Amino acid sequence: MEFVMLFLSIVIIVCIAGSKLSAKIGVPSLLIFLALGMICGSDGLLKIPFDDFKLSEQICTVCLIFIMFCGGFSANWKAAKPVALRAGLLSSFGTIITALITTAGCYFLIGFDIKESFLIGAVISSTDAASVFSILRSKQLNLRGGLASLLEIESGSNDPFSYMLTVIALAVMGSKDLSSIGLLAVLQIVVGVLFGFAIGFAAVFVFNKVKLSRNSFDIVFMISVISAAYAAPILLSGNGYLSVYIAGIIIGNSKIGENKAQLVHFFDGITGLSQIMLFFLLGLLSNPSQLPGILLPALAIFAIMTFISRPAAVFAICSVGYTWRDRLFIAWSGLRGASSIAFAIMALVSDFYSNNNLFNIVLCVCLISVAFQGTLLPKVAIKLGLIDNESSVLKTFNDYQDETEQFNMMRIFVSDSHSWSGHKISDISFPEDSLVLMIKHGDETIVPKGNTVINAGDDVILSVPSYRDSGDIKLKEYEIGQKHLWCNKTIKELDLPATLLIIMIKRGGDMIVPNGSTRIKQGDILVVSDQSHNEKEVKCEQRNNTEKSDNEEINTDEEIYASIGKE
Repeated sequence: MEFVMLFLSIVIIVCIAGSKLSAKIGVPSLLIFLALGMICGSDGLLKIPFDDFKLSEQICTVCLIFIMFCGGFSANWKAAKPVALRAGLLSSFGTIITALITTAGCYFLIGFDIKESFLIGAVISSTDAASVFSILRSKQLNLRGGLASLLEIESGSNDPFSYMLTVIALAVMGSKDLSSIGLLAVLQIVVGVLFGFAIGFAAVFVFNKVKLSRNSFDIVFMISVISAAYAAPILLSGNGYLSVYIAGIIIGNSKIGENKAQLVHFFDGITGLSQIMLFFLLGLLSNPSQLPGILLPALAIFAIMTFISRPAAVFAICSVGYTWRDRLFIAWSGLRGASSIAFAIMALVSDFYSNNNLFNIVLCVCLISVAFQGTLLPKVAIKLGLIDNESSVLKTFNDYQDETEQFNMMRIFVSDSHSWSGHKISDISFPEDSLVLMIKHGDETIVPKGNTVINAGDDVILSVPSYRDSGDIKLKEYEIGQKHLWCNKTIKELDLPATLLIIMIKRGGDMIVPNGSTRIKQGDILVVSDQSHNEKEVKCEQRNNTEKSDNEEINTDEEIYASIGKE
């Protein structure tokens, strides 16, 4: 037992080191985890004999459950909503189209039996969420046009449909009649969706009614929710993966107390550990010596999927609203990975199929896909001109924090009347946790010391801690049309509530910080800080305490807020 624990610890540490190395050499880290498993396996250097497919299937299921949940939990629904419908079509109908075309290719071009062809097409029809998430995040592919959100939602939600097709394929091999297979398909989707929504909303209700974070039970409760979301629909022939993913989206995009950020980071770590365990286990289970024997059919299947099946599905579903460059990139992003191999293992441990070549073929296809497509994915995005340098792919995830902004730099101009003018730095009370980085006096840059004197006309550059949004500040944008009530008025001419402040004006390509004499023009976009929600909370509290209500004052403010967006 102790030896196993030590061995697993070393494996995890080596995998973490390998992920750092992968960023430098441009190879997906998941491929390194898989290669490490092969090195430790029966055909590798350590010669560890491991061929327990039943145990592997159970471990893969647990890992996929957490990966699926975290994919939904970390998905930013607000960013993904504009592309959610198209992503849903890709994950459902796109997966089915991919499976059917691959089935035809395996049967007519490679010569597999029709039932086995359908099983191969079903098992390998989904894109792998772990692979796509890993590359999008590690390479920080800032894609324009909502492509990152599209791929995130699609790759996170198409595994349940691949699982459903695999279950149907195994039912076909078990010679079940068409009516029972049709009922199975309906139950997979309906039961999975119902349990996903029910458990997701129930979990949010509990989080908001019970302060679980005070006793650190929120993580324990979340794990029990994940288990229930998977197991409950499975017992009723539903799709547990679909249920888990939907529950993750609902919980991740709801207010669930003060500890949500910690939950996101915890489950992000669980996802990383699941990916390491999953890919290492699959590598350990494989026999590289057997791969050359199935290399040609694996290459043929990879070619069919990469250049025929996936592009056909993408171009059919994304024919409207996407350029040919977008569609090419979406098609190229159809990486195959751990979920396909896990479903192949599920087929092997079933009572209807026992050909080990399925595992080797799927493993080989996934290796080629991650190594070839995954490595070239950033280059393809750049070549097609799809990189958005003004955004961040991490903004499509709920755990987004701009890691580069641990502090901000602030410029303060010292005028003749400024309180700092003529004083030494050591004599000035600067804001807490701030630091004077430099002083610019004309063309001269001064590295300050305690006895450095700040003079009138100096630009003082300070570093100050960045602000982490706690939800108290509400920023809104309003576009000014020709008939807008504020058009052609100066800021000081507007009768604004004390809780509202125009902090910025977007005019063409310029950002204007307004003052009282700034005139609002047609086409301007106003960035407004709205604190009315805080004021209303205070008023409600005062009203409850005094049992009085100043309806006239509240209505006056509400009328002003309502007029902002009107013309």
